Amino acid sequence: MQGEATVLHADLDAFYASVEQRDEPALRGRPVIVGGGVVAAASYEAKARGVRTAMGVQRARALCPEAIIVPPRMQAYSAASRAVFAIFHDTTPYVEGVSIDEAFLEVGGLRRIAGTPEQIAARLRERVRAEVGLPISVGVARTKFLAKVASAVGKPDGLLVVEPGREEAFLHPLPVERLWGVGAMTAQKLHSNGISTVGQLAELEAATAERWLGKAAGAHLHALARLRDPRPVETTRRHGSIGSQRALGSRSYPSGELGLILTQIVDGLAKRLRDRGSSCSTVVLRLRYGDFAKATRSRTLTAPTDRTEVVLAVAQQLLAAADPDIAERGVTLIGVSLGQLTSAGEVQPELPIDWNDGARIDAALDSSLDTALDAVRDRFGSAAVTRAALIGREPGWSTPRLPEHE
Repeated sequence: MQGEATVLHADLDAFYASVEQRDEPALRGRPVIVGGGVVAAASYEAKARGVRTAMGVQRARALCPEAIIVPPRMQAYSAASRAVFAIFHDTTPYVEGVSIDEAFLEVGGLRRIAGTPEQIAARLRERVRAEVGLPISVGVARTKFLAKVASAVGKPDGLLVVEPGREEAFLHPLPVERLWGVGAMTAQKLHSNGISTVGQLAELEAATAERWLGKAAGAHLHALARLRDPRPVETTRRHGSIGSQRALGSRSYPSGELGLILTQIVDGLAKRLRDRGSSCSTVVLRLRYGDFAKATRSRTLTAPTDRTEVVLAVAQQLLAAADPDIAERGVTLIGVSLGQLTSAGEVQPELPIDWNDGARIDAALDSSLDTALDAVRDRFGSAAVTRAALIGREPGWSTPRLPEHE
């Protein structure tokens, strides 16, 4: 790494809960849980009692009986996010949105007109508090990874600068769970081999980490532990994948009900795919089991598609393959992401229909049906038409997301 620390990672604190406390003064300083059957967010007062995101509300009540539970207000969170991102873009033209409540900012080259990176970060925090009324933590470092770790260590409502030359002293004493991408299962594998800190992982040979964690994950985490992260701040918001997930709580779900939830998720994702003029080549199923371990299953298609039924069929196959694990361990979250996205201009045009080719006829009919349903939903709303199996089912919360570039 060369030069000064110019990468900022700005992360709103307990975002949904902070918006609720901002808008309702009676909630300030009190434990707040946002959610219904599942905790969508918790204030720091509730977190101090052990309440965590994706936990069942009954469990959360047991841990914090005095908590105040409020239903999510997604429109309010979206409006707050837009206001904060306006401040980000007024600070620097180089903003990479990660989610609705966090972003990376590159402020190199602004010293003469805006001051040092630390001064810029301090001013950004002041503006978010004054103009939007929300607390935000900011980490400043030479790499995106270190800036993200710094903002997490600095929470809540803090500013932490990792000075050049002091990166190892900052990072290596931290637990391996601080590494970007280390979940419960990866941490367990490392702990079982006597690795509990980032510094201990950095001391290993890369081949050892790859043997324990898999080639790709081991190489990636070992590189981060040794401070290697060449990724620049990307100014585009058009991501290489799109996804959606649903927190389920701790109650048991029969496979048929999980299949319906999966169908709701895929219906929404496939429409997003078509709205952005893209096709996907990879379908990924994401699960979090009852023991909070995470798992992913994926399949790559032989050709890109934007058809709902194709994506749904693949997702259903992935879910069926996970049924034994779900039956044994339970499931608290299910999600789908679509990767290897191809823009409309890069997709090969469809061949003329051969009316003797049943498969191509079915594909053409699927395409026409998707187009017709999209038009109805665009005009009359997403609830205007739905599958018979989903009639009467709650659609679940639609998490606000960053807008796509047109």
